Amino acid sequence: MLKTINLKKDIKNNKNTFKILKDINLDVKEGEFLSIMGPSGAGKTTLLNILSTVDKPTSGNVYYENKDISKMNNKELSKFRRDNIGFIFQDYNLLDSMSVEDNIALPLVIGNEKQSRIKEEVMRLAKFFGIEAHLKKYPYELSGGQKQRASAARALITSPKIIFADEPTGALDSKSSSELLNCLKDMNEKFNVTVIMVTHDPFSASYSKKVIFMKDGKLNARIDSSGNRKEFYNSIMNLLTSMGGEVNELL
Repeated sequence: MLKTINLKKDIKNNKNTFKILKDINLDVKEGEFLSIMGPSGAGKTTLLNILSTVDKPTSGNVYYENKDISKMNNKELSKFRRDNIGFIFQDYNLLDSMSVEDNIALPLVIGNEKQSRIKEEVMRLAKFFGIEAHLKKYPYELSGGQKQRASAARALITSPKIIFADEPTGALDSKSSSELLNCLKDMNEKFNVTVIMVTHDPFSASYSKKVIFMKDGKLNARIDSSGNRKEFYNSIMNLLTSMGGEVNELL
């Protein structure tokens, strides 16, 4: 579904060139729930930004269903994002001047969908995320967990094939984190939406089906879940502990 070939990202600062991503080769299949982990500066968010078309690589290719999206122009990218991608951000990105209902509906309103379909989809997703009682409220009246679930509903309302989540539990308490992660897991399984999540948190990563670890701009290791989340969490913790040494299991 999503594939990168020899992906590189360099950033130039005066006369210096910093290599952020180094020959990333990654293959994400439809319906996967993938977490990307690694220490600060490993290149996690840069990789997510390139996969989600927010940024472009210095060299290499990003293929989505055999189309090279890294070569698309801005107009083509805009259409591609609208038709295929949803985003969940750490800081919610909700508009405080609009009700929760209107925030969730916004992508369909921009797409000139019929009001009847918009209302139907908003209610369906509000029920799925457990926020139907809060639709008439404004984001500043919600808890962090409720805001993030509203953000997730907005991300899903266009029926995207891929959801990109950048540290979605970073600003949440443990209860709200668990609620959101269970929603992401259900979303992945019930709607067959591919989820790619950047996280520093092993607990969050344990909800996914696969975890890849980055180190110094490279893919360094991978663990696949057997379906037992507790065992998967322990495996993630063990590998994170060993990341101080050389880890190259996998790829």
